[in-house]
Amino acid sequence: MGDLQVSPNAFGSVLFCHGSGSDHHSPRNRAVAQVLRRAGLATWLLDLRRASDHCELEALLAAIDAIDETPSLAGKPVGLFGASSGAAIALQGAAARPARIATVVSRGGRPDLAGACLEQVRCPVLLMVGALDLQVLELNRRAAAQLHCPYRVVLLEGAGHLFEQAGALEAVAELSRQWFVQLMCRTNPQSAAKALSL
Repeated sequence: MGDLQVSPNAFGSVLFCHGSGSDHHSPRNRAVAQVLRRAGLATWLLDLRRASDHCELEALLAAIDAIDETPSLAGKPVGLFGASSGAAIALQGAAARPARIATVVSRGGRPDLAGACLEQVRCPVLLMVGALDLQVLELNRRAAAQLHCPYRVVLLEGAGHLFEQAGALEAVAELSRQWFVQLMCRTNPQSAAKALSL
């Protein structure tokens, strides 16, 4: 079902939803996951390639539920990271598991594809978009307007849809780290302070 890596003493976990043209081997998602693990989070890069749109959501929900079957992660905060169309799956998952999901982060995502589920998301949402990715930026702004939860739209200057420009992916990883730590370490200030100092 993908690649689950648990850091020693992880204070939470982040599940990654890739886009339709990618898989759990995505080098961009793996780069972000590596930074999150160094900050004290477990990461699970899900493999959603074989699922239809409806089954992708079912696969994500099964993974969210399975986290509590992992003794070292049970009951700890869960965050979702979605790229491209995977952002819509992440948001649908957050809407379906409001009591379990602490936050959602989107990288160059298509949150608009989440449809009516946008209005049901209750956790904070971070939408990161390359400033050169004008069409996706507009779609993100429209989707954000439908959210009834705290959210932030962040433009990464000089970055395109795939964040291939120098320093763009590093900026994504750093923003993601800060966001997840701040939203998922509220009950553990020591872990938050340690992660933010990296």
